[in-house]
Amino acid sequence: MQTDEKLKKRITYEKMLAGISERAVSVDNLNNFLDSSLRRMGSILDVSRIFIFTYQPSSDTFSCICEWVAKGIDTLKKLNELTIFIPWGTKHLKAGRTINFQDTRDIPGEQLRERMLAVNVKSTLTVPLFIKGRLYGFMGFDECRHHRKWIDEDMYILTTAAQIITKAIENKKYEEELERHRSHLESIFSSVQDAIITVDTEMNVIEANKAAETICGFKLISGQPFTDCTKECDRSCHEVLKETLRDRRTIREYKIECGHKHRYKSVAMVNSSSLLDGSGKFVGAVLVIRDITRLTHLEKELKERHHFQNILGKSEKIQKIFSLLEILANQATTVLITGESGTGKDMAAKALHYAGTRASGPFVTVNCSALVENLLESELFGHVKGAFTGADRDKTGRFETADGGTILLDEIGDISHLIQLKLLRVLQEKEFDRVGESKPRKVDVRVIATTNRNLKEAITEGKFREDLYYRLNVIEVKLPPLRERYEDIPLLIDHFSRVFNKSYDKNIDGVSDEVLEQFIYYPWPGNVRELEHAIERAFVLCRNQTIQLEHIPTAIRDYTRIKERTLIKRTDDDPDEILRALEKTDWNISKTARLLGISRWTMYRRFEKYNISRPTEKL
Repeated sequence: MQTDEKLKKRITYEKMLAGISERAVSVDNLNNFLDSSLRRMGSILDVSRIFIFTYQPSSDTFSCICEWVAKGIDTLKKLNELTIFIPWGTKHLKAGRTINFQDTRDIPGEQLRERMLAVNVKSTLTVPLFIKGRLYGFMGFDECRHHRKWIDEDMYILTTAAQIITKAIENKKYEEELERHRSHLESIFSSVQDAIITVDTEMNVIEANKAAETICGFKLISGQPFTDCTKECDRSCHEVLKETLRDRRTIREYKIECGHKHRYKSVAMVNSSSLLDGSGKFVGAVLVIRDITRLTHLEKELKERHHFQNILGKSEKIQKIFSLLEILANQATTVLITGESGTGKDMAAKALHYAGTRASGPFVTVNCSALVENLLESELFGHVKGAFTGADRDKTGRFETADGGTILLDEIGDISHLIQLKLLRVLQEKEFDRVGESKPRKVDVRVIATTNRNLKEAITEGKFREDLYYRLNVIEVKLPPLRERYEDIPLLIDHFSRVFNKSYDKNIDGVSDEVLEQFIYYPWPGNVRELEHAIERAFVLCRNQTIQLEHIPTAIRDYTRIKERTLIKRTDDDPDEILRALEKTDWNISKTARLLGISRWTMYRRFEKYNISRPTEKL
């Protein structure tokens, strides 16, 4: 009975941590997240107070940013303890040590001991919070009603919650930092045409790109006064630059005539804007010069984020997956990746490994559905000589092989109850026994599990342990099926076309409009894997430049659209929509194609089909 109660309590704790971890993935308001996290912990844990303090290096003090107190316990604000000075505690926290006292009268540090006794704290447990290797603050529990001996379970809950909250704070700080820089970066890149020259407040050259030498006709050297570099021209741009430096005013699209001693006169459009450093301080100016005497525009394009590691996609659903994978990559937490067959669960697991801090360690995959129970146990944990018939020597298991790296448990839903129990031990205690051996072996492995099964149904049916499920499902990455991200199909077609052009030594430019339309309407039960195989088949059969309907599998070619299905609104085959898109992008073919969700070669076919040509003034 006691064991059942203990198990129920453990499951409750794991659910609590999983809930906090799930909310930590996307934090809109940090204070609200911290308040709700501490309230959730306080509603479950039997402690008097839960608190988070941040460290102020300038004053060597700590300030309370969030707390929860049990009924009848005074808040730190009421006790006037929101800002504290604890030299002994600071020293230990900076060293990464936990502060753990059953009786606060035993605390060696005088300031900390006196503070605890003054606010009637009888027992305390505190762990440091670090961000990028620096002390950010601390988080902990206080017990004011009686003396309490803190057990390993208390430490596990506190350290796990602290890790989750620290990562959420770090991610929020990173988002805020990106937002601070966004307007500055957009100001620069939105005006980029050709030559880019940056100068400091004294008008000395900081940096210039290669195009600056081509357009200006002379080399600009870093550190040299801009006036010295421009002796061979009439310095038409100087006044513009000086005005920005003097008034910190942005000047856009200012037309000038450039005269040069040794070359023809040219007409240029000049943009000048403030140059700010990382803290927003004014440090100089950016000069952008575009030669408008030439017949064609030299425009730089910023590549859109269409991939993460080897996963491709620009749809909203896959972009959210990219963001989640980026957050999880550098965390040691266990991850459960779910999704239909062919959605790329193994690729998502590899992306998590190779984008994170364990990338230099091993990545080991185990197909749990391919082996029977006794072979899977030996495969995972290894065995010693003589453990069973045929075990003529010791064997290292996959967990040992993956030490310091990541192990992928593919199709985790197919393992037996015995293996489930052994996996639970590894996840909880980071140790296991080889088959035929009673000596525990410690291991440092990140576990990623994948499945296309509904594990909650398996729990209801008694086929999967609930406690293991919650251990695995700290964070779930649910990959969308291809039919829910049809916007990615043109991108995937282009990718696989490049792959198979290279492997089959062909020069096929892609698929016809009819094939693309059929691909978009087809439901893809086999997802991306089925699409890849369909394109490979077409490459084998195709003998001309474009893949036609007769080259694709019969099941896809003959698929009849379901009438009830909502038709996808297509704008890429409407000449008016195409012209509007071209105007939006200033007739940039690549950008227009991306805006319409089609490839460049399809864009050129639309030009031929509707006799669209670039206006003379756009040349």
